[in-house]
Amino acid sequence: MKYIKPTKFSYLPKFLMPLDLLGLFECDPFGSSLLIRRILIGIVGWLTYARYTVVNRIEIEGTENLENLPINNVLFLSNHQTYFADVIAFFQIFCAVKWGFQNTIVPPVYLLGPRARQYYVAASETMKKGFVPRVLSAAGALTIERSWRAEGREVQRAVDNTANDKIAKALAHGWVVSFPQGTTTPYAPIRKGTGHLLKNNEPIVIPVVINGFRRAFDKKGLRFKKRNTLLTVQFKAPLHYSPDDTVDDIVAKVRHAIEQDAPEWAQEKS
Repeated sequence: MKYIKPTKFSYLPKFLMPLDLLGLFECDPFGSSLLIRRILIGIVGWLTYARYTVVNRIEIEGTENLENLPINNVLFLSNHQTYFADVIAFFQIFCAVKWGFQNTIVPPVYLLGPRARQYYVAASETMKKGFVPRVLSAAGALTIERSWRAEGREVQRAVDNTANDKIAKALAHGWVVSFPQGTTTPYAPIRKGTGHLLKNNEPIVIPVVINGFRRAFDKKGLRFKKRNTLLTVQFKAPLHYSPDDTVDDIVAKVRHAIEQDAPEWAQEKS
């Protein structure tokens, strides 16, 4: 994977940036304040913490694979079960790792100084529906227009050519979470755009496998469906891929790494 010097942005003129030791005027590549984002992530974290530790139980594995990662150009690829509960759990874990926690988010002191250089890819239509999605969007969403699906239906429309540019800018600045299937449907195909993204940016790729979120929460991940559910999050070792790999090769590797190779019964059903 190639090294990319972390980008840094500020509302201050460049010659004054070194004086901002606390990062109060720092912003992201899209002009959003990192201070405001830290506040939002902290608030969302405190409001949702009990969902993972009291109402349900979260079991985390593999955060040792995150401890020595650079602060940018890291892409987390995960299977997808709810719109928001998955991402919120990831952000909680990333903040805990920043504070030196290993495979736990107990206690939540890390929310006093949350990690701000973190993003997640989300469908723009999802992030516009209601106050809570808009708040979560401001906490680090990279909104894209899906060319294959809208309002829960299969569609065909022009590809959002700005998506890869957004993700590339976010990778140069920090960590990015993406759900390469683009849907919460299990064993859905991996979008080929993921393969192009890896070939163009060569990020460190951390595969993630989650389970239990679909049982515990509704599709949006905001309401409880079944309490006392075991939620599991497994961070695997970095994915090995080569610039010489074809897009199809990379797609196959990602599908296998996030354990979304369709079993026989799913193939027969499709």
